[in-house]
Amino acid sequence: MVGQEWVNKLMQSIDRRDTDAFLKFLAEDAVFRFGNAEPINGKVAIGAYVGGFFSALKALDHEVLQTWTLPKVVIYHGLATYTRQDSSTLTVPFCNVLTLEGECIKEYLIFTDNAALFPA
Repeated sequence: MVGQEWVNKLMQSIDRRDTDAFLKFLAEDAVFRFGNAEPINGKVAIGAYVGGFFSALKALDHEVLQTWTLPKVVIYHGLATYTRQDSSTLTVPFCNVLTLEGECIKEYLIFTDNAALFPA
């Protein structure tokens, strides 16, 4: 059953930067959109994108402040702290909206502004 424990396990997979564990939460034909980026379609493409993002970071930590669980939707928000390879950090608020198909994520939408994470 999807609830706070499920969200905690999802976020732990992300904070461990464990792409394989993260992908176990997704439907094969999931859609993933991070901020203003173009949507990514399909588990394989999402895995490549997320794996690349994880490898660009030294560490990642999410503090979930509040969660709302509905029959086919989970919404949660909090603070994400990114640790860059040079050990500097950036903390930003985020809100994730997940559309579910059973216990699998069909659509994963991340609303955040982390433009300062990798300055030009």
